[in-house]
Formats: sequence, C-alpha cells, structure tokens
Amino acid sequence: MIRRARGFTLIELVVTVAIVAILASVAVPLVELNVQRAREHELRSALRQIRGALDAHKRAVEEGRVEARVGGSGYPASLDDLVKGVPDAKSPTPARILFLRRLPRDPFSPDREASAAETWGQRAYNSPPDAPAPGNDVYDVYSRSGRIGLNGQPYREW
Repeated sequence: MIRRARGFTLIELVVTVAIVAILASVAVPLVELNVQRAREHELRSALRQIRGALDAHKRAVEEGRVEARVGGSGYPASLDDLVKGVPDAKSPTPARILFLRRLPRDPFSPDREASAAETWGQRAYNSPPDAPAPGNDVYDVYSRSGRIGLNGQPYREW
C-alpha cells in the first residue's frame, strides 16, 4: 500500500487567504473608527482643560489674585502664561499661580514640530465668534483642523 503525503491543496490555500482578506477588510474600518474616536476624545479633553484654565485665569483676575492689565479683558496674554504661571498679587512672598501643568497639543494638528501653543487656533476677547482672530489676549481656543468629526460638526467649531 502506497501512502501519499497529506498537505493543503492550492484551492484550500486560496479559500483561506480569501477568508482572511475579507475579515481584514471588515476590521480595518473599525480600527480607523476607533482611532478617530480616541483622537476626538483627546481633543474634547484638551479643549476642556484649556478652556477651564482660561476661565480660572479670568476668575483670578476678578478676585484680585492676578493683576489686571490696563484695558485688558482679564484673560491671559498667551497660552504659555497658563503653564509658566503669573505672579500672585495677594501672596506676601513671591509666588506664581499655575493654571496648567502642561499645555496639551491639538491631536488633529499635522505639524509635529510646532509647540503645543502653536497647534491651536486662538481667539481674542474682542474678536467675533464667527470670525475668530488672535489679539492681545486668549479668550478661546479651537482646532485648526479642516476635518469633520463623527458627529458631522467641523473640529474648528467644537
């Protein structure tokens, strides 16, 4: 009796590769969707942190803990002031009030070489909401990305 070596036929290999390719084509969009959701969550979190720090700076000015600039709105002159801190006007010893430990980057910014502050679009207090422009202070920040979120709203409008 002659025994033949058992192995996979060409047809079996082609069918197996086709099944793996179909499964991969289903998995790739799901992975991309999860990556976009994670970046959107990171953007939402960064916007909350920065906007909270901007509001805390404004409150500190209103409470007299930070000296107000003449003709100023009470908002910081730059995003870096939130990290570097500002002098505490009520402290008997030289102290600084820090509003952020670090400035988060815009997760949708394509420029990896830019500083974190440069990745954000900045709106001054006296600029209109429909045409944000930088100025003497930072009233709000927004993403400069031209992409649209999963909710159908451009990231610039978040």
